[in-house]
Parts: sequence; structure tokens; C-alpha cells
Amino acid sequence: MEANFPHLLQEPFLLACSGGVDSMVLLDLCARLDLDFAVAHCNFQLRGEESNADEKLVADVVSKQGRLFLVTHFDTKEYVSKNKLSLQVGARRLRYGWFDALMEEKGISTLVTAHHADDSLETFLINLSRGTGIDGLTGIPEKTEKVSRPLLRFSRQDILKYATETGLQWREDASNADTKYLRNKIRHEIVPLLKELNPAFLENFKSTQKYLSQTADIVNKRVIYLKRRLFILKEGVTRISVPELLALDPLEGYLHAMFKAYGFNETKDLLQLLHSTSGKELCSNTHRLVRDRGHLLLAPIDPVDPGEYRIDENQSKVSQPVSMTIEEVEKIGETGPHILYVDKETLKYPLTVRKWRKGDYFYPFGMQGRKKLSKYFKDEKIDILTKEKQWLLCSAEQLVWVIGRRPDDRFKVGEKTRGIVKITLNK
Repeated sequence: MEANFPHLLQEPFLLACSGGVDSMVLLDLCARLDLDFAVAHCNFQLRGEESNADEKLVADVVSKQGRLFLVTHFDTKEYVSKNKLSLQVGARRLRYGWFDALMEEKGISTLVTAHHADDSLETFLINLSRGTGIDGLTGIPEKTEKVSRPLLRFSRQDILKYATETGLQWREDASNADTKYLRNKIRHEIVPLLKELNPAFLENFKSTQKYLSQTADIVNKRVIYLKRRLFILKEGVTRISVPELLALDPLEGYLHAMFKAYGFNETKDLLQLLHSTSGKELCSNTHRLVRDRGHLLLAPIDPVDPGEYRIDENQSKVSQPVSMTIEEVEKIGETGPHILYVDKETLKYPLTVRKWRKGDYFYPFGMQGRKKLSKYFKDEKIDILTKEKQWLLCSAEQLVWVIGRRPDDRFKVGEKTRGIVKITLNK
């Protein structure tokens, strides 16, 4: 603990305890060290009185220690049925959702769990069977920003030996023996065979994971370096040069490493996008990736907006979808792309702010005649995603301002202007 988890010696934490041997050993060890922690127990109400007996055991032990005991009861079957999840996935979501809420409520920054070396081996084999990259082969991390796992270096055998020698009480969950679940099948049928083939298998596996983790660190540092060089963020859109991506070798490995964080896990789709024409795109749950000439454009998927935002007469402040200040002034003062001066009498209220539509046109300030907005975007070399994000200020059906870029000549201040409205785009 002193060498690897000094923060647990100095700060309060939340300890997750199910009543099984692993978490009861963790509870006992942390209590012997007289650490500052509260204990959280989830009753998933899946095994009737057995579930209640688990809760009672943990409550009794924690009560004797004089510590804070926190418990919740879930209607797990209803939750997984409603959300179409497996029991394991549903229980995990419920469990960690509650832990997160507790930590926020109590001002606690660390959750401590009783995962051990055998758990990490099982996770490795599960990921291996499903197909994974190097991150999936590094097993369960010992520490993350929120979770610490002090028992991860110890085997299930080590934990059982400690529990037996110290006379600890614990509860066995009968469902852990049911091999219809993949993890249980690996635990009871595959891992024992591997240990039988080589008694030192678990120790060798821990060494292998150490090397894999170090290799993953090297890879991550290289990826961070490349992304700093290739991923250019401007106006909320990240531009990535296609020729520079194509020059990477091995290309598939780099694509997977650089784009997985945005939800793009199918390398073949990324390869197709690199060789596609402008306008083709991929979408993950969180991001869009669009081919635009010699670049890929990466941006978060925007929440659905209402389409138009109304600005009433005499309204001086606008907060959505962009921040603007509207005021009457006597003369033109400070200028810049973020400031617009218009003839007050040319405005028809309510004004609206909206995105561009096919067929939109305007009379660019300082030019003769009208111009389609799509042609303006093309001439200004504005990419697809930036174009989609562009807001327009309109008076009735007329475009007043491509906000932050170009005003419409029809609304300019002239010699006959009797009132001036200043509109400032707040940065």
C-alpha cells in the first residue's frame, strides 16, 4: 500500500464489498491498517434470502468495525428486461452508477475493489476470445483515475489462504458456479487446465501483462505524438491530412490506435474512407468522420437543435445558439469580423438565428450582386463540417450576417441611415 497506493493511506475512499471472500479479505486488510473508508454493498435481489444474507454479513462486520455502511437494493431483473441487457452487464451498470453517485455525494475520489490476479487473467481470456487490441490484453488496470485495486497482484489462492488462516467469514454466490456464463466457464474449466499444464502459469501471465502494459505505454506515447502533429483543431473541427495518414506504416495499426477513442473500431471502414470521395462519412455513437478533399474532418455529434432561435425587438442579450450583444449606437466604432453594424430601419423583427439551407443566398458586403451561400463557402474553402456548424442571422427571409464571417450589403449603414444597431459576437 505504501509503495503503490499511498493515496489510500492519506484520503478517505469507498470500499465495494459484496460479501464474497475477495471483498471480505479486502475489508479486513483495510480495517487492520485503520484506513479511512466507508463500505458500499449492492443487493441485486436475484437470490432471495441468499442476497439478504450477503447484506447482513457485510452489515454486521462493518457495524463491529464502527464504520459507515451504505447499502442499496436494485430490481435488477426489471432493469435488464427494460433495457434489454444481460444480467452481468445490467448489474455492472447499476453497481457502478450507484458508486459514482455515492462518491459525488460524499466527496470521495477513489473507489476500492477486490479484483485479483485471476480476475485479470479471466478478463484477458475473454477479450482474447472476442478479438482485441493491445489494451484488451493488458487485463484489469491496477489503478485508474477513480478506481484502485490493491489485491490485483495476488491470486485467488492467496486470498483464500489468508481468509482461512484468519478465520474470516464470507458468503459464496451459487451463480458464480454456473458455467452458462462465459466468465464462469473460463474460471472453472479453462483456467484450471492452463494451471495444470504449467503450475507457474499465473505468475508467468502476470509477468507477461507487465510487459504488455509497458508496450502499451510506448504505443500510447507514439500515438499521442502523432495526434499532436496530425490532428489540427480549428473552430471545433479537427482536420487530419489523408496523405500523411496513408504514409503511416503499419497503417491499420495506426488507424485503430488513433481513432478508437472516438468510437471508430472498424479499421476496414476507416481504410475505405481514406480512399473515398469528398462527402463520404462514418459515424460512431459520439463522433462524425467526414472525407473532405485531402482531409478527414473529425467532430463531436451535435445534440439536436430546435432549428431556429428567435430574437425579439429590444432584446439586448442573446445566449443561444451563440452569445451576442445587441445595442443601438450613434456611430460606427470598433470593427472586426465579430462586430456587425446595420441600418436599424432595414431590420424586420423578430430576427432569427439558424443554420444554412439549400438555396440560401445573400449580397456579400462590398460586392455587386447576389451569391449563393454554398458558392461562398466553396470560395472561402470552408469545409463540410464547419459549414454545417455555421450560424446565420436573418431578418424575415433575408440573410443579414454569416455570423463572424461576412455581412449582407443590403443592411449596411449608409448616408441616409438614421439609426445604427451594433451586434457583437461574444467570444
